Amino acid sequence: MRTIHIGHSPDADDIFMYYAIAFGWVGNTLHFCNQALDIQTLNLAALKGEFDISAISFALYPLIFKQQALLRTGVSFGEGYGPKLIKLKNKSLKKSFKVALSGEHTTNALLFKIAYPQAKIIYKNFLEIEKAVLEGEVDAGVLIHESILTYDERLEVECEIWDIWCDLNRQNLPLPLGGMCLRRSIPLNVAIECEEILTKAVQVALNNKALLSQMLLERNLIRVDAKKLECYLNLYANAHSVTLSPIQLQALEILFKIGFDKGFYPESFEITDCLIPTNYQILRNQ
Repeated sequence: MRTIHIGHSPDADDIFMYYAIAFGWVGNTLHFCNQALDIQTLNLAALKGEFDISAISFALYPLIFKQQALLRTGVSFGEGYGPKLIKLKNKSLKKSFKVALSGEHTTNALLFKIAYPQAKIIYKNFLEIEKAVLEGEVDAGVLIHESILTYDERLEVECEIWDIWCDLNRQNLPLPLGGMCLRRSIPLNVAIECEEILTKAVQVALNNKALLSQMLLERNLIRVDAKKLECYLNLYANAHSVTLSPIQLQALEILFKIGFDKGFYPESFEITDCLIPTNYQILRNQ
């Protein structure tokens, strides 16, 4: 049985979408070996090709599209919500304010840099950002993942990253946040099978949401309580996470074009060339 090394984040949505495989709910002929790492560590690992399959920030993908194919499943988009730029209440921010972001290659970092080009950026683990703002280490910070659900009452939202995205795309498209990529060196028939298994895992998780959520909570596999888990999964692990839709692909095309036009990416490309050609398996079996 071939082993596939997969990296995902320890965040509730990634854990939820993967663990149908870990619990043996999805039968397959591949053995998945998983490792949970924070998103920026995963982004750096994807740059080096360390995993066969890795969760990534969508904003990273244009830097690795020649080495990695983009999977259609396990995706997280914001629909009227997303990361939040927060600061102390009643604090005014100068143009060159100091801000903490969760990673250089995250989608929120890309959009933040476009909207606030003069800000002084430091990078921290997302779990440390709220504390850095409260203690005055930085003037502001961008909260991501479950941190957007609740934060200290001394803080307020300066700007929604969703609003920056809407101003840039002008089409009210969903905000591309995270997805998965697969090394192009993996044989095509194996790559197709990987995508099929992972897609099935997301669908099985959604079909058994209550049971899977209970099992994750009982095993202390996630950082949030039951109420926050329900809320978080509704945001980022839902029916729109199973497979990329045409509007999600359009949103990705716009995100990558904006990044290229603003000088963050060295070249442009066709996103359809980066998806696994599933028709190969059909032709192969004929």
